[in-house]
Order: sequence, then C-alpha cells, then structure tokens
Amino acid sequence: MIETRPREFAATGVAGLDDILAGGLTRERVFLLEGAPGTGKTTIGMQFLMEGAARGERGLYITLSENELELRDTASSHGWRLDENVEIYELAPPDNLLDEDQQQSLLYSSDLELGETTKRIFETIMRVNPDRVVLDSLSEIRLLAQSSLRYRRQILAMKQYFTRQGATILMLDDMTTESGDKTVHSIAHGVVRLEELAPIYGAERRRLRIVKYRGHRFRGGYHDFVIDTGGVRAFPRLVSAEHRIDFRRETMNSGNSQLDALLGGGIQRGSSTLVLGPAGTGKSLLLLTFIATAVGRGERAALFIFDEELGLLLDRARAIGFDLQAMSDDGNLLIHQVDAAEMTPGEFSETVRNCVEAFGARTVVVDSLNGYQSAMPEESALVLHMHELLQYLNRQGASTFLTVAQHGLVGDMKTPVDVTYLADTVILLRYFESPGRVRRAISVVKKRTGHHEDTIREYRIDHRGISLGEPLINFHGVLRGVPILRNEETAARGDPSE
Repeated sequence: MIETRPREFAATGVAGLDDILAGGLTRERVFLLEGAPGTGKTTIGMQFLMEGAARGERGLYITLSENELELRDTASSHGWRLDENVEIYELAPPDNLLDEDQQQSLLYSSDLELGETTKRIFETIMRVNPDRVVLDSLSEIRLLAQSSLRYRRQILAMKQYFTRQGATILMLDDMTTESGDKTVHSIAHGVVRLEELAPIYGAERRRLRIVKYRGHRFRGGYHDFVIDTGGVRAFPRLVSAEHRIDFRRETMNSGNSQLDALLGGGIQRGSSTLVLGPAGTGKSLLLLTFIATAVGRGERAALFIFDEELGLLLDRARAIGFDLQAMSDDGNLLIHQVDAAEMTPGEFSETVRNCVEAFGARTVVVDSLNGYQSAMPEESALVLHMHELLQYLNRQGASTFLTVAQHGLVGDMKTPVDVTYLADTVILLRYFESPGRVRRAISVVKKRTGHHEDTIREYRIDHRGISLGEPLINFHGVLRGVPILRNEETAARGDPSE
C-alpha cells in the first residue's frame, strides 16, 4: 500500500501568484509555465529559484535558449544578485560543433542529439542535487525530438527522473513550435499560462490563468499581472464573498444639512453612491463634501482620479474650502492619479484593496467610471468588475462614491455605462435654463437604505461650498433640461397637469 504524505507547497516568490495557486506549487512535482516570448516566463522562473534560495533551498536554472550572461543581465535589471544557492547551467554545444567545418546550423539545439541533451541534464541534477529546478525551454527539446511521440516519451522519462530526485520542477515553454500542442499538459501536475494583450492604445496588458492543477483547488479565471523592476506582480481576481467583515451600519452625514435632508439623513456606512450628470455639473466637488466630513470625524479616505489633472482639482477644491493637500499631508487622505492607459483593472482593484485593508480608508471615491471604463480591455466586463469591487467595499464597511459623466449637456442624456442598478443610492445632477441663465438641479432618484426626498432642488457651488435651494415647484421638465415655468395659481393648486 502506498502511503500518502501531507501536501507541502513551494512558494513561487511572485506576489499574488501563491494566492491564485492557493498555496504555491506542490513539492516534488512537475509544473509547466507556458506563454509567448515576452510574457515573463524567465522572470518568474528566477523569482521561483530566488524564493527557494531565501529559504535555504538549492536552485538550478538549466538554459537551452539563453546563455548565462543574458540571464544574469536579466537578474541585474531587476536589482537581483543570484547567490550561491542558485546555479545557472548553460547547456552549450560541444566544442567541435563550433568549428566552421562542423557547424551546420546557427541553432545549436538542432545539432545536439536528444539523448546527449537529456544525459547532460540528468548529470547536472545529480551533481547539484537541487530542491528547485527551472528548465528553459521545452521548445528546444521539442525540436530535438522531431516527432510528437518521441517528445512525449522524453518528457515522461524526465518527469519520472525528476520525481525520484525529490525536486520541484518548473518547465518553461515559449509556444513557438507546433501551436496547440498539449503533450505536456497531460503529463504536468499543473499548467500556468501567461498571455499578453496589445490594446489599440496604451501599454500592453498581461494576464495569467491556471489551466490545470491536479487534485488541488485554485482561483480560476484570468488574473492581471505586470512586469516591473523587481519582478512580476500578479493581481488575484477579486471575489467579494471572501472579504466580509462585521461592522456597524450607521448613517453618515455629509456635513451639509441641506444635502443630508435631501438624502433622508445621509448615506449609510457600507453602501455605494453613484453621482450621475453631464460634464461640469459639479459631481467631483459634490463628493469632496463627503471626503472632508469623513476626515473631519477622524476617519481616513481614498480618492482615485481618472479624468482630471490633480493640481487643477486641488486648486478647485481649495477655492470652495476643501484643502485636500493638507488632508493628504496629515495622512488622512490617499490621492491616486490613475492613468487609465497604464493601469490594468486587476491592479486597480488591488490598489483599492490596499487602501481599505492597509491604509484603513472608510470613504472611497472613484472619479470617474468613464475613466475606469477606458482601463478595461473589454467593455462588456466592466459591470462584472464593478459589481465585485462595490460588493467588496460594502462588505468591508466602506462608503463608496462614484461619478459617471453622461454624454450631452441638456435634453436627452446618454450614459456610457449603466451601473445604476449596482449602486445603493443614485444622485442625479442636471442643467436647466431659467430665464436666460444656466442653473443646476439636484435630486435623489434612488436610495435602497431608507427614505429620501423626492424633490428637485436647485444647487449652487461658490467660495462658500455647495448650497441647495428650495424645491423647484414652479417648474416641470427640469430633468429633461428644458423646464416649463408654471403660473403661480397652478403652482399653488399643485396641479401636475399644467
């Protein structure tokens, strides 16, 4: 009877990847890391070995495609120095193959016999006796095998040998030959696939997916990752159900009594509020009221700006009495200027999580969803991303505020992305004309968490801040942007037919 041992995992050293793998790579097993050239396979392989070295384990990098100098240059570009616990073995061609008379190909891997290559790999492993091995890359072995049957048999033989040696193996495959070949998929214990997307504008986007992990539950789906100086960082797909905490659901006021009256007392903690309206109606400045009030009662807040230049926003906020820079300098407000062309949705979600969990923000403002939409590789996925993010923030007890700029200024408005059904509260801002002046109106059209006024009020923004007027009972059609003035007698009767 074969005895089973408790499963042990080897940490990958890649931030976020062990979370996606639910622990790391099972020790003494063979894993496949596949992806097109430039997706970060070599970098992940080095991080895997360096993580082992930091834990006192012996690592071996066997390279058939790059020489040792290139690998050390790659490590140096990330600020790494490979210590004595990480050995690089360059599987170079025999000396006679470099002679002009003997040389038949510039690709030395095509000249080496498969058996000789495998023998030298096994001899190196016997000599080093490593705990972790990276084999780069399988495409060279596939070329030497010259047939799918011979290639499969060779990989099986290598797997059996590696297992007997007690090492954890990470095989790299650049997928440059025989596209669609799944030979190693059925042999490997787990398969991680890296992908690179090229949007029409902006930096490339990279994502990974666990294709297979035998006998182990992992986090499925696509996960964004980036290659920065210092290595690869992965951003696990956000699952809101995993992040619920207990908190007191209380009503938080805005600090503006008129606005609180319109909202039926204020905004409930752990809820989301959407401010909807055309450009220039004051959506951003309206939300600064909630930020200033939260900081004033001793809480921390986070502000994510997609559309407006930060310096301009700071000046505009200061003009109406909100010194955001002072709040930031005091450590009570985190301000992030987000470049939608550079940051992936996964990285944005991770940044929001850090603001809530590490910084302790209890008020989160995203200005605006139009900019967030620009960061999405597929617009159809925006609502799904937004659903998980809002649910996560709600379950963390954070009050979330979002803005959406509608297309158009008056008349029929078009909303580029409809997330009104996701938000707990919806505040609608409008322009209207009367008489010969452009004025602004505000109304609350939805609130799940309690009562709110059903009136439409005029509001103004000046050096004293935001002020609301009396309900616009003498007008109808304000929300359409072209109101009609009702005569005083009809207004007194409250007859809606006029």
